Amino acid sequence: MTVYDVAVKLPPINVLRERCKALAVLERIIDRGEPYYAYTTQWGDAEAALMSNGGGDEWAVVFTAQGAFIRVFDHESPMTPYRDPDHELWPGLLDGIPPMFRPQVEEPAFGDEEGQFFATAVLWRGAGDDRWHAGESIVFPLSRGPYDTDTDGSGMLAILLDDIVDRFVEFAADYYEIEIDRAAVEHIVAHRGLTETVVQALNSSATVAELRNDVGMIGYPVQTA
Repeated sequence: MTVYDVAVKLPPINVLRERCKALAVLERIIDRGEPYYAYTTQWGDAEAALMSNGGGDEWAVVFTAQGAFIRVFDHESPMTPYRDPDHELWPGLLDGIPPMFRPQVEEPAFGDEEGQFFATAVLWRGAGDDRWHAGESIVFPLSRGPYDTDTDGSGMLAILLDDIVDRFVEFAADYYEIEIDRAAVEHIVAHRGLTETVVQALNSSATVAELRNDVGMIGYPVQTA
């Protein structure tokens, strides 16, 4: 999988935003610690979905009035800027990016200690575009073997591509080693109001009251009595 494969499978911006919010809510219900998936409505003048696996791999989706920008960093990718003494991006990664997304490339949170932007995959879509875009004419490195199927780390976005319910159930089983209630996951992915019943189905030690502030920061609805 490469960024070009992901670009044709990503949903429209509004659907992607809802999926990102759902992942963050599910994460906060299951685990109140350092989040694997997060979402904030207060990313400057924008909103942002964030993923970090704690091992050096991460992605971010920034939703602005002009559209959406996606940055992926896979620390083991052969396309990492750290392959180069000057930490240069892989050739073509940002080719064709519109000026309106340049602030994201200059965002300190996406830079190294020297403030230099680092990524192994980048995508963007303007509010009026009919598709996602990636750098033009990227020449990807040769595969390192039959199991090297994610050259640029864009495969980390797979959970956002289609059946997010089944993918999250699988994620929870693999990452948290728990079986979770599929119906409760469906409820949240559908953006129905959060209820005590749904919360308890996912984590018997959590309550809506405890989650209310976090869920509010995500911008997810809580069902009122």
